[in-house]
Order: sequence, then structure tokens, then C-alpha cells
Amino acid sequence: MQAGVCAVLVHVSDMDEGMSWYRNAFPHAALEVSYPSGFAFLKIGMTQLEIVPADEKVGSGAAGSVVYWWTDDFERSLAGLKAAGAVLYRGPLKIDHELWMCQLRDPWGNCIGIRGPLAGDRWGTVP
Repeated sequence: MQAGVCAVLVHVSDMDEGMSWYRNAFPHAALEVSYPSGFAFLKIGMTQLEIVPADEKVGSGAAGSVVYWWTDDFERSLAGLKAAGAVLYRGPLKIDHELWMCQLRDPWGNCIGIRGPLAGDRWGTVP
């Protein structure tokens, strides 16, 4: 197995609403389409963020694993996700090496983790 995460699947009840919400929440992500299937996904770095339908095998919501996205500006990313409609779930919490982390929930209850330094005062607190 090679190192690195290649795809993160986010299960939602409505794929169009889910894609729209995640495009707004991750404005730096590039919309890409896989051919010949025509499957649309968001590309963040080398990782595909795939919005897929929840079903009887995999529902939406917090149930175990949480993917943490790196940010160079923790406060800005936290504010941006909140502005998109994400709700703070855990944290923020100061961790090692002057980094911060937290979890937010999307409208379907899925957890989104962010981790990174404060942009300015690394010794400050997150409001």
C-alpha cells in the first residue's frame, strides 16, 4: 500500500445539496469530473473529496473516523466553515507544537476536522 489518502467519501442524503454545501465550505477545492463515468468530486491537494449517497450500509453522521484537514490559518478556516453552516462539535483545543484542532459537523451530521496554527499570535486563544 502506498502512503497518502487518495479519497475521502462523505455520505449525504442529497448529493446535489451535499456537493453545493461542500463547494461553499471548501472554496479552494477544484471541481473535477472523472470520465467516462461523469462522477464529479472536489480535489484538495492530492485528495479527492467525494460526495456520495448515504444508504443502509453507510449512513451520514458522526460514527467513528474523522478526517482532519490541514490549514495554515486555523481561525480563518474555522470561521469559513461556520459561515458555510457547519456547527462546532468538539474544541477548539490547543495541541502540540502550537497547533489547534477542532471538529465541526456538516448539515448531515458528518464530522469535519481541521488542524493548524493560528495565523498571527500563535500564543493567543481561539475565540
